[in-house]
Amino acid sequence: MIDMEKTPAMPQLPTTGQKAATRREPVARLGRDAAVAAICGLVVVLMVGASYAAVPFYNWFCRATGFNGTTQVATAAPAGAPLARKIAVRFDANVAPGLPWKFEPEQTEIEVRIGEVVTVFYTVTNQSARTTVGQAAYNVAPLTVGAYFQKINCFCFTEQTMDPGEKREMPVVFYVDPALVANNDNDGLNTITLSYTFYPVREPAPKPLAASELDKRKGSL
Repeated sequence: MIDMEKTPAMPQLPTTGQKAATRREPVARLGRDAAVAAICGLVVVLMVGASYAAVPFYNWFCRATGFNGTTQVATAAPAGAPLARKIAVRFDANVAPGLPWKFEPEQTEIEVRIGEVVTVFYTVTNQSARTTVGQAAYNVAPLTVGAYFQKINCFCFTEQTMDPGEKREMPVVFYVDPALVANNDNDGLNTITLSYTFYPVREPAPKPLAASELDKRKGSL
């Protein structure tokens, strides 16, 4: 008589359904991994795109609101007469490393009436023996005053190309918007500082060819 308790159990072979499920598991895992990878890639692309889009949006926001001391660009003088209230405007000049220029204001401070259109000059000298190109970044302090500092004309709007040893006077035409006095937060404001920093331009924008140069080029073809 066979002792059933001592007889080893026979191994159970997988059924057809179990075999199919076993084969489907790696395929399902691959599908999930591919989906996760695709989602991660999409998130990275969106983040990179957002970072590039944030730069022009931030610049537009600063120009529109005066945030971070960004000055405004005016097309004309204010309509009304200047106010009696005066404010001191200080001028600061800096040059970033890599640009061999000497850059300084002709006056370090002036007193202006609010709403008065004023022209001041900065002096720039290229101290190198080669042609160099720079462009100025700017802001005002306190940073909250940027919305009221209106520039009609400024050398900072365009790239500046300087020949070897060239010295040049660069004007700034501006006024302090009378709307400044309507904000009670500015009641104790006595001084505004306008600050510029010239940075080197590694690849200056190409200049348009004159008509005579175009004719010469056409003739040489």
